[in-house]
Amino acid sequence: VQLVESGGGLVQPGGSLRLSCAASGIIFSAKWMAWYRQAPGKERELVATITSGGNTNYADSVKGRFTISRDNAKNTVSLQMNSLKPEDTAVYYCKIVGMDDWGQGTQVTVSS
Repeated sequence: VQLVESGGGLVQPGGSLRLSCAASGIIFSAKWMAWYRQAPGKERELVATITSGGNTNYADSVKGRFTISRDNAKNTVSLQMNSLKPEDTAVYYCKIVGMDDWGQGTQVTVSS
């Protein structure tokens, strides 16, 4: 199993970023996928999940600002992040729900 995140960077408050995660080694379309994040000095937290059928769920802190989506043809899961806040600064990871594999993560920094 391999998970490769991309799309992070430095953005000003109020800006947007789109993260992507390419998965391999699994039957992607059958898997629930999730995005997590870990800020400095804090525990890793669940940000959003998407079921194999496309149903989504979000942490209260990102609801209305972030959108998780998947492309089963490309084996990718994405996280569109809008109206970013400094408190969104973290390393973002994608994960296969129910499995222990993690990618290397992608850094998101929201700062003016």
